[in-house]
Parts: sequence; structure tokens; C-alpha cells
Amino acid sequence: MTHAGGGRKSASSHGRPATQSQESKAEPVGRFPKSQHVRKRSEFQEIQSNGRRLSTARFILLLYARAPADSARLGITASRKAGISVVRTRAKRLIREAFRATRDLWAPDIDLVVIVRRWPSTSCTGDVVDEWRAVSSAIRKKAAEARKDRENRLA
Repeated sequence: MTHAGGGRKSASSHGRPATQSQESKAEPVGRFPKSQHVRKRSEFQEIQSNGRRLSTARFILLLYARAPADSARLGITASRKAGISVVRTRAKRLIREAFRATRDLWAPDIDLVVIVRRWPSTSCTGDVVDEWRAVSSAIRKKAAEARKDRENRLA
């Protein structure tokens, strides 16, 4: 059965009213096409060996500058230490949603690899977004350092 508007229901139409915290959270925008994925093993290895590292409570963020493109790219690594497969899959889905919700943090020339350190079962997209926004100045600083690294690689 579909509702009158067609498509997916909003969070507030699931039988519970929208709260202030749901309305203030950044919502993922658009799709997540393959062009925005870090896909090849060699790319992951390059980013992990030469990327700029930033640690947060739940993640290690690796930023790597490449030639400017249409948009930033995301790669996710979640080992078994992060939890069982259901937990790892949920973590990766929420990280992708958070990446789409925080597009303003990621410059088009940046590749980002997120390594999941630990994943509490109560985490939601808003928690990931808040954690990344809390370190946004450090993200900008690491992105600038990654760009200097790129210039040194090209020189």
C-alpha cells in the first residue's frame, strides 16, 4: 500500500511526529553513484599509505588529495573488530548517508577512506554527522595538508 504522495515516506510520517532534533539534523541529499566510490584495492592502498590521518571516537578518517574532479569520493573499511556482519553493514550504510549529508565538508579533489574503529549499536546518521562536524576544522586542515602532499608528488 502506498500513500497519496507516492515515493518514500518522510521520517515524520512513520506514525511518530517529527522532533526538533530530527528536523535540525542534516539529511542525505541525492544518490551515491559509483563515481563517488573509492573502488580499487590499489586506490585504497595508496590512500592508506599516503593519506592524512584524522582520528575521532569511532573512526579513522584518511584524506588524500587527487586531481580535481566533479566530487569527493568515499571508501569504507570495516573489519571484524567493528562487529558482526549486520553491524558492519549498518555502519557502512550510515557512513554513506553521513557522507551525502555533509557534502560541504569534502572538497571535490579529496578522496576519503573511513576506517570503522568501534560501532555502538545505538548509533544513527545524526551521530556520525555530528562527530564529523565537530572535527570540521581539523578536516579542512588535513585536506590542505593533503593538497600540499599532492603538489610535492607532482613536482
